[in-house]
Amino acid sequence: MTFTAKLARSALLAVASVAAISAPIGAPLAWAGPRIKDVADFEGVRENQLVGYGLVVGLAGTGDSLRNSPFTRQSLAAMLERLGVNATNGNLNTRNVAAVMVTSNLPPFASQGSRIDVTVSALGDARSLAGGQLLVTPLMGADQQVYAVAQGPLAIGGFSASGGSGTSVTRGVPTAGRIASGALVEREVAFDIAAQQELRLALRNPDFTTAQRIAAAINGAVGEQTARAANPGSVVLRRPSGFAGDMVSLVGRIESLEVEVDTPARIVIDESSGIVVMGESVKVSTVAIAQGNLTISIQEDPFVSQPAPFSRGETVVAPSSTVDVDEEAGGLVVVPGGVPLRQLVNGLNALGVTPRDMISILQALKAAGAIQAEIEVM
Repeated sequence: MTFTAKLARSALLAVASVAAISAPIGAPLAWAGPRIKDVADFEGVRENQLVGYGLVVGLAGTGDSLRNSPFTRQSLAAMLERLGVNATNGNLNTRNVAAVMVTSNLPPFASQGSRIDVTVSALGDARSLAGGQLLVTPLMGADQQVYAVAQGPLAIGGFSASGGSGTSVTRGVPTAGRIASGALVEREVAFDIAAQQELRLALRNPDFTTAQRIAAAINGAVGEQTARAANPGSVVLRRPSGFAGDMVSLVGRIESLEVEVDTPARIVIDESSGIVVMGESVKVSTVAIAQGNLTISIQEDPFVSQPAPFSRGETVVAPSSTVDVDEEAGGLVVVPGGVPLRQLVNGLNALGVTPRDMISILQALKAAGAIQAEIEVM
């Protein structure tokens, strides 16, 4: 056996081994649909936005300029006064302090004493928050009530460096940072879900078919008349009278049920980046497509024209242009009607088109009425 034959045999054995490892054991696995918890939200179970204003100290001369940021000066003077230091008439001239906005999301059912992450962003003209320490900052909700208190050292992902000649390098955003588990929850959002007799499921992508399938899956698992589709965006869940458990038990039983989500035929196009995303339900009618590129190149080669010796002429530069036209041969490709997404993509790839050419072809198909899908341009 030659070396080439041995190498080919080794390659075949390797492919066979990979196929044997990746092949399923027994019957092929069926595609599992998404769970109810992945396609719908339970009404009342949501996050709440929190915001607060605070000060970051300990900066190495990269904080706010107190002359250009009067709110930082006022906040610094008020803080020192609460700590027993009278700095009202003093000459505050430091760049180690920065005024910041602190934001966070309060998770549903967050208990008192638990910790949440916070994001800190500079409010004034600070150059960097690296090495800073956030002082105690109350975080309020939309009702102006304090729900958490944040404090701790910042973790900055970016940096900024500059030289004496004015050269500077900046990576990321040095004026924004994050504090992991930097806020302590002080107030809980009361919501007694266990005592509820009725709950609504809000679909993240409203659809009549999906709402009916969710209701059918719940009724099949728990019992008839447990759920009903009220509209394309919500399913009403009612706890049956004979169910042994509260609403928490009912939600825990149905949220892992798998449903088949139905999506409308839609094509999303981002012309700035040339991205095309097509849904599975996109269908086309029988159509013939031709695509070809036309390239026109113009080359300028000026030359110098000199007069004969001892004549009264003068030397001039004369233009010389060469124009070439190159048009690629593009034949017609027939795409049969009613084909699924895979065959549509294969038909377009047979033309050798680029993503940007595909955008023009899809728009032309839509204008010709040969494509049954909604085109959304981002």
